[in-house]
Amino acid sequence: MKNIFSAAIIASAALVSCGTVQSVIQNTFPYTANVLVSTGVPANKEVSSTATATNVQTWFGGNNNAQIKDVRIADAKISVVSPTGGNLSSLKSVKVYISSTGTNERLVASRSDISTNSSSLNLDLNNAGFLDEVVKSTGVTVRTVYELKNQTTSDMNLKVALNFSSVPVR
Repeated sequence: MKNIFSAAIIASAALVSCGTVQSVIQNTFPYTANVLVSTGVPANKEVSSTATATNVQTWFGGNNNAQIKDVRIADAKISVVSPTGGNLSSLKSVKVYISSTGTNERLVASRSDISTNSSSLNLDLNNAGFLDEVVKSTGVTVRTVYELKNQTTSDMNLKVALNFSSVPVR
């Protein structure tokens, strides 16, 4: 009797841990977009850059029937890709919007009054609502609106990394 009880406890623990790992893997997914800040961009003026988001569309294929729901922004980060050793000190503010074919643009993250010499920065999240319709549609785009404190001395490539969380449809 003890062996059966012990086996049941071990099996239950294994199933719960596998389910937890599977849940974490399946319910967090990234989007990334690249932004080019050219040397000709003037300071103290908002500039917009739009890029097609990559990664998730290959997983879901723009499938409105993807088995996820309650999609929210979980993390947003901007970082310098080049020049090597570059930092975000020239940025004054940044706003990140997402949209897709047939959906309205939604603000998902932003940061104002940026004062850092770091090469990366976490953005403040805007969790005003669910993003299911946008994420599960085709042609997801990320529009980054930024303002510089001063002009850059060389072109700067930035990466915007957005992570979304969801709940599986049961």
